[in-house]
Amino acid sequence: MSTPTTDPHAAEPPAPRGPLIVTADPLLAEQLARLCAAAGAEPHLFHGEPPPRRIWEAAPLVLVGDDQAQLCSGLARRPGVLLLGLDLDDGEIWVRAVQLGAEHVLFLPDAQSWLLDRIADATEGVGPAALTVAVLGGRGGAGASTLACALAVTGARAGHRTMLIDADPLGGGLDVLLGGEQAGGLRWPDLAGSRGRVSGAELAKALPELHRLSALSWDRSDTLAIPPEAMQSVLAAARRRGGLVVLDVPRHLDPAAAQALEQADTGLLVVPAELRAVAAADRVAAMARMRLTDLRAVVRVPGPAGLTGREIARGLRLRLAGELLPEPGITVDAERGSPPGIRGRGPLARFCDGFLTEAMPPVPVA
Repeated sequence: MSTPTTDPHAAEPPAPRGPLIVTADPLLAEQLARLCAAAGAEPHLFHGEPPPRRIWEAAPLVLVGDDQAQLCSGLARRPGVLLLGLDLDDGEIWVRAVQLGAEHVLFLPDAQSWLLDRIADATEGVGPAALTVAVLGGRGGAGASTLACALAVTGARAGHRTMLIDADPLGGGLDVLLGGEQAGGLRWPDLAGSRGRVSGAELAKALPELHRLSALSWDRSDTLAIPPEAMQSVLAAARRRGGLVVLDVPRHLDPAAAQALEQADTGLLVVPAELRAVAAADRVAAMARMRLTDLRAVVRVPGPAGLTGREIARGLRLRLAGELLPEPGITVDAERGSPPGIRGRGPLARFCDGFLTEAMPPVPVA
């Protein structure tokens, strides 16, 4: 934990990236330091004198012990100030909270879980959650994994912070489709024990980075399932980072894949324009609608009977997201380690560009 300098001639300390802690109580300081460590935050401790204005205003979160509340009451009002009480029976603490401009009054250990999340949010700089798109196949071999990879590659190329998550343990591994099966980084078996709060930034750093996106795939071990709690924790961390999260979800949902589908904003059901594929997709759509409100059809045309995408979507009672024409050379590209969508042209890239342009705000030009 960093502490302020007392040398009047020393340079003013840099603005803290982690929470500012203002307390002279050693037990409270120790408790708060442990919570910051658990959230991956480096706190900045002040006591005995008011923090400098720049430090006070720049800290992402300010945790003031009640022993220093009067000392800080004359500082500028700002959001993100929390007052930590030391005595549950002290009714005057609410008066001091108003004088301080505190958003909340907390008592530890009762508020420990809530405070841990608040510290982690402030440290990660939480903004809008990522657009989370789940891609499913209406039948086996429909091309869901291909579309999921292409969406992620297209999003990363457009400048969006992108994570691709493989929720299909029997799909062979999306890292193979991305040409990165030898890339270092964590796979699902390494994260199977994840519970509770996971840092989105640390997760992204630990995963393989392929084609400017973070990819979470399966390895080649015998692990064929992860607990739904692990999926919930990992996907929540990915969503907190913002940008785009793409999920490759199997047609037959295990508990972890069901958890992934429930956290998605939009689902894309890939359906070849064939009668048997439409019949199979109708059953998949019924299952997906139980966990996802926005499910759309992506129809691969042409089909043998000349069915259009609009007709198939109407038959499935789904909104049509678009049609996909055949893309020459895509199978050969995959065998050579070039992922779908990497060329930036062709039917697949046009669909992904159009979908993401409609669904996501443009990335500001630096």
